[in-house]
Amino acid sequence: MPGVSAAFAPDPARLSASIPEGTRDVLPPEWAQREAIRAQLSACFGRWGYRGVEVPALEYATPHHPQDALAFKLIDSGGQVLALRSEFTTAVGRLVRARFPQGPFPLRLQYSGRLWLRALSSELGRLREFNQLGVELIGVETPAADAELLHLAAAALGAVGVSAQLEVGYPGFVDAVLEDAGLHGPARAALHDAVDRKSGADVDLLCDRFGLGTDTRRTLHALTDLYGGPEVLDAAQALAQGERAHEAVAHLRAVARLYAGPLLFDLGVSRRYDYYTGLTFRAYAAGLNQPVLGGGRYALGGGAGPLPGAGFALGLERLMRALAPTLPPEPEVVLARDLPAAEAARAQGLHAELAWTDDEAQLRAFCMARGIQRMVGSGPSGAEFTAVGA
Repeated sequence: MPGVSAAFAPDPARLSASIPEGTRDVLPPEWAQREAIRAQLSACFGRWGYRGVEVPALEYATPHHPQDALAFKLIDSGGQVLALRSEFTTAVGRLVRARFPQGPFPLRLQYSGRLWLRALSSELGRLREFNQLGVELIGVETPAADAELLHLAAAALGAVGVSAQLEVGYPGFVDAVLEDAGLHGPARAALHDAVDRKSGADVDLLCDRFGLGTDTRRTLHALTDLYGGPEVLDAAQALAQGERAHEAVAHLRAVARLYAGPLLFDLGVSRRYDYYTGLTFRAYAAGLNQPVLGGGRYALGGGAGPLPGAGFALGLERLMRALAPTLPPEPEVVLARDLPAAEAARAQGLHAELAWTDDEAQLRAFCMARGIQRMVGSGPSGAEFTAVGA
């Protein structure tokens, strides 16, 4: 390897036997289950009018990409810096600007595929290579559009049998309250982080550092407590002073009325407040401390001006963890001695692999190693099954 001394050069034998940290092999049973889940979700999105698109895994690298600092980058033969796709919203937004500049809007799209990040942390997982499926609703910005996405999120989780709690936030509300409190610059940025982590201790430290008064301190602590059912909206209303904060609460009330289902509100969410322009939401399944679904409202740049959009993505690896206890067993696999016997077994709902030799010992040894319990062959009365150990 040019420029690398022999002492530090990677061992080719070791590299060929291992895979990079944060990646994983997927073996047949999990592969089949994942593909079944992927098909169920895609069908669910399709029933709601979301048409499928596919975007390239390679993109032009740009410092304006929201995940630019975390993206894997490479240089092509022409010297152009490229990046492996690190999230779908930007890629689908680029597609919309290029392929659907005039709509018609609202435009409903679905996608699925792999993503890559340099860090061992992502929106929906802790892998550096992972899978997401999701939808984008482009060109409309109404409470009805946000409620549609909440309904679709619940329908998607229901389609694959995941019981999860939807949690709604509005990062701009925190920013509006901080602005109304007269906070700007470094103090406002630091408090966003402290409020998002619901760290009362850090709020106090920052209040002391920036010389903030008692009323402001009380308001900041109140932000960290805005978590729970519909009553949270009343508490948020009491904190709202300016127009932005009032509009945020009114929008959330309208969405909650249209959704008419159980929602948890977390109005202390401040994560990525400079990216999300409105409502955000996540879904948590029992037993997992990370969301299986996440999304929110944003503005697509480029074109003649910002274009409103909103969407959500499901992490396939996390869905698999949530579903692991309930996944059905694989169908039985049998070894068929001939094609008619294989077809007869498949007609019974079994999976059949074809024998490749007449050597009985070799076939039985393969079955033992493969975990196949029965063989099937054609007999006078049709398919005849025999136990491998018989």
